[in-house]
Amino acid sequence: MTRVELRQLRYFVAVAEELNFGRAAERLLIAGPSLSQQIKALERDLGVRLFDRDRRSVSLTPAGADLLPGTRALLERADDLRRRAGRLSGTQSVRLGYVNWLPPDLTSRTAAVARVHVDAWVAPSHTQAARVADGSLDLAVCWVRTEDLKRLGLRARLIGADRLYAVAKGTDTADVRARDTDVLIDDDLTSWASWNGYAEELTEAVGARAVRISDGAITGPAFFDHVRRCTRPVLNSPKGQATALPPDLVRREIVGPKVYWTWSLVWRESEDRAGVLAAVDALCDGVADLGIHAADAWLPADDPYPSPR
Repeated sequence: MTRVELRQLRYFVAVAEELNFGRAAERLLIAGPSLSQQIKALERDLGVRLFDRDRRSVSLTPAGADLLPGTRALLERADDLRRRAGRLSGTQSVRLGYVNWLPPDLTSRTAAVARVHVDAWVAPSHTQAARVADGSLDLAVCWVRTEDLKRLGLRARLIGADRLYAVAKGTDTADVRARDTDVLIDDDLTSWASWNGYAEELTEAVGARAVRISDGAITGPAFFDHVRRCTRPVLNSPKGQATALPPDLVRREIVGPKVYWTWSLVWRESEDRAGVLAAVDALCDGVADLGIHAADAWLPADDPYPSPR
């Protein structure tokens, strides 16, 4: 037993859950023969056979089935210990990317658990998520769908949410129904892929009108020029949440439904560094639902934080 490693126990749990050495090896990002050797070494050190296996199937032995719940519990305690140690050390460097929004208290939340370095490259959501997946970043605050998380091998927790509003000409500041707004969709997929996917789903779901553009005017001064040309209020984007409006334009709240955009903190599924995981907890623990689960709220169908109803 003195030679049993946590790594081997993780291998045991993966094979027990997959009941297939090939799939388990892919999940663990190791070679199949190496996984098989490690399981055999674990069985030898424990003195019991964990799996019955032949060329066609893998199944847990009675001993393996009996040991599995305790192994899972042991690994959970080990992970908790690692996170606690990370909170105490606060010395690990963590690279964090973002799109345009960060929690205002990011530094105070993370100071005790890690040295968080905010990456200077501000990029679209899909780019930042891909950078986390390839290891260029440890964490990113971005918009993602459940499909993106599965495809890139990422995990996510809710860190923030914006309720989007409309910008209109004139002086009328009354609420406007979502179906009575225009939604800009840009041809530039390099910059606006995430927004376009969100916007297209919104227009289909609530009956808003899609307006195709090709000048990058989802935000900035050119956005206001489009508002002046449109005959209906225009949905703003998350990048325009804090932008001051020109004096000839007004803000109108969107209702029926209220339209929300979620911000996720994402990290790799395989991440096991204490500082990174401690930073996730420090930034996301205590985040409420931020209005996104209200009866009159709208989120995309594949949003990672569906209503519990």
